[in-house]
Amino acid sequence: MMHINKLKTILNIHQLMAQRKRGPFVSVQLMSRWRNIVGLNVGMGEFLHKYPHVFELFVHPLRRNLCCKITQRMRDLIDEEEKIVKEYEPELLQKVKKLLMMSKNGTLHVHALRLIRRELGLPEDFRDSILRTHSKDFRLVDLEIVELVDRNESLAKAEVEKWREKEYVDKWLSEFETSYAFPINFPTGFKIEGGYREKLKNWQRLPYLKPNESKEVLRVRTCGGIERFEKRAVGIIHELLSLTVEKMLEVDRLAHFRKDFAIEVNVCELLLKHPGIFYICTKGSTQTVFLREAYSKGCLALPNPIYVVRRKMLDLILLGHRNTRSLEDLEEIKEERNGSVFRTNVGGRRDGDWIVPILDSYDQNAFGSLGDINDSKQPFDGCESGRN
Repeated sequence: MMHINKLKTILNIHQLMAQRKRGPFVSVQLMSRWRNIVGLNVGMGEFLHKYPHVFELFVHPLRRNLCCKITQRMRDLIDEEEKIVKEYEPELLQKVKKLLMMSKNGTLHVHALRLIRRELGLPEDFRDSILRTHSKDFRLVDLEIVELVDRNESLAKAEVEKWREKEYVDKWLSEFETSYAFPINFPTGFKIEGGYREKLKNWQRLPYLKPNESKEVLRVRTCGGIERFEKRAVGIIHELLSLTVEKMLEVDRLAHFRKDFAIEVNVCELLLKHPGIFYICTKGSTQTVFLREAYSKGCLALPNPIYVVRRKMLDLILLGHRNTRSLEDLEEIKEERNGSVFRTNVGGRRDGDWIVPILDSYDQNAFGSLGDINDSKQPFDGCESGRN
């Protein structure tokens, strides 16, 4: 999670750099003003020096100030992610439809979608490229609310239903046991108190209003009303996390969906009540909730193409200052092409030293020896032409 937060910071810096239209590089002095914008607790220069595989620092040839640009490897991965997002546009369209079908009135605030844009894998301009382009499926109301036009019942099946069908077939469990159950994976060392297993078993069998079903008023004061109401909220959060790229989301951003999804409970307390389904990470400045069933040994059990590219970005961050020799070799190749690479030999001479062959530029027979030129106290017109 700590490295994922660093990757988010790096991508925010890249976004700020991309907004500069003067060139692919930005001066470090200017970037130091972005420290509070991206949320750094160290100096910008210190942060940039930590990741040489991501940021390339160099001295501007004319202004002689320290500048920064994204390395070619990191830029290729960012372009690859954008390419994959464009290729998977039909699947992204279905994700937005599912979210709208989960809402109470078939509407969502665009601001809430914008907050989890990257988690869903949506493009930066999703409002124009997806919502406005597919007018047959979506309608913008008051510019900040998107409404579902065409409800596709084939998308009403939640992701957890696939697990329930597999449990029903593979483990020969009854429909009563699996119809409303969730996959439970307790963390290592979790202490199960007396009577907890029986309560969990009854909770797994408890019917609830599923996220994509038609909405009806649930009376909380009826028998099992509170438990059913909370279980419906668990189902909505579970489905929302299943639709994300990395099966995780910041807890604070879930609050922006409470009204649209009719989740009238304390989200943080609800997540803590179900440690077998959700895992809350407190690393960093915000809390992040993970879907336990989706992870195996620290990685996604079923990785997707966008997740694979982001893992490659994390690999560049984890390299730190290791394997920087390859970066130096690339710099030498660039300098060789520019004719300015220098290598010091044992004898003290350097390959590539600038040598001005004065005598080779002119005919020695016409001007005589160097001593004759020095003795003739007359101006040498060839110097001006040679300088030109």
